[in-house]
Amino acid sequence: MAKKVSMVSLGCSKNQVDAEMLLAKLKNNGYELTGDVSESDAVVVNTCGFIQSAKEEAIENILELAELKKEGTIQAIIVTGCLAQRYQDELVKEFPEVDAILGIGSNDQICDAVNKALNHEQTVSFGNKESLCLNGDRILTTLPHYAYLKVAEGCDNWCSYCAIPMIRGRFRSRPKEEVIKEAQWLASQGVKEVIVVAQDTTRYGEDLYGSYQLAALLKELAKIEGIEWIRPLYCYPDKITNELLEVIANEPKVVKYLDIPIQHCNKEILRAMNRKQDKETLVALFKKIREKVEGITLRTTLITGFPGETDEQFTELCEFVDEIQFDRLGCFTYSPEEGTKAAEMDCQIDDDVKERRAEIIMNQQAIIMERLNEQKINSTIRVIVEGFDKYGECYFGRSEADAPDIDGKVFFTSETSYVMGDFVNVHIDEVMDYDLIGTVI
Repeated sequence: MAKKVSMVSLGCSKNQVDAEMLLAKLKNNGYELTGDVSESDAVVVNTCGFIQSAKEEAIENILELAELKKEGTIQAIIVTGCLAQRYQDELVKEFPEVDAILGIGSNDQICDAVNKALNHEQTVSFGNKESLCLNGDRILTTLPHYAYLKVAEGCDNWCSYCAIPMIRGRFRSRPKEEVIKEAQWLASQGVKEVIVVAQDTTRYGEDLYGSYQLAALLKELAKIEGIEWIRPLYCYPDKITNELLEVIANEPKVVKYLDIPIQHCNKEILRAMNRKQDKETLVALFKKIREKVEGITLRTTLITGFPGETDEQFTELCEFVDEIQFDRLGCFTYSPEEGTKAAEMDCQIDDDVKERRAEIIMNQQAIIMERLNEQKINSTIRVIVEGFDKYGECYFGRSEADAPDIDGKVFFTSETSYVMGDFVNVHIDEVMDYDLIGTVI
């Protein structure tokens, strides 16, 4: 009888793609996959190690699995992903219950590691992180109508607060032909929305072709039959070209949505972060985007409490948020990460100050979002169906202005039955917090 393996995947969408490739390797080598940890012989924890809260979540999951192993519910624990890559010696020392620890450069050893773990042999392997394979079979773990398409790995930006270059290595794009082939396979699996991701998506292709190639890639993806929405995430502001904006404006399949993490607007803070912008260039960028792409949804992320952030600099950030009126916004408190320049900086901010500032920003954004959503009342928007809420007795889905997991939803009623992945036109009747409510027309 085949041994059963389950996966706990944490962190970002890029890590999720890695997890899907690990699952395919296991299945292709005869393991039976299950979504129920309690039915598993072995559990793979694909960890995130980006910020403190992510590390704590990963450790909590490992400890919970250690209890299940102690009780005899499961036989083996395998830890992969960013936490494994970043804290190699610490994991080996602190978690003797773990049977295998693989760095990202050793993902190809997953089947051998599981086999040895089930035979009470320990595996600890950290291959060259830049040898992480970016091509191969996947078992999709998203809802069936959308999937992530990772077009590059690693990062060369070296933002002073970020450990990703240390964990994931240098930036390296996938050849365009390989990306297109994978997107065609996704379409053959029924995927209708392809979400293009990388650590720095807008830099795609520069290392291979000598220039930014995201716009050209999006044009090629739009030719694939079956794909209806294409959504690039993690676009750096200094690499958003006029060509990219033209593609977003004119290619119907590319959704009018840009996720541009700017982190702050104050010039001194951005310089300390090793970011290239300032308030003036950011204001000009967002103005240009809105002029060139009518009706675009702009999303950003911010960091409060970066070392040395003064009350005046935070006030400037609040005023900037009010000026730009982002359609979507997430705010995180600064997390000092070992090995980064920012962690060694003077003037570290107290946690309660960071959290209060983040709360102020999010309360401010809630007011902006409510006003922007109210402007959509009596409009009609296209929605992809994602399920039926039996308690609310209504369907729900997303518009092109909403990315999975991070943005809002559209709830709607209809006398017609729909299945996941259908597209419908919804007349918006009212607003509920970050979500819209309407009726199919």
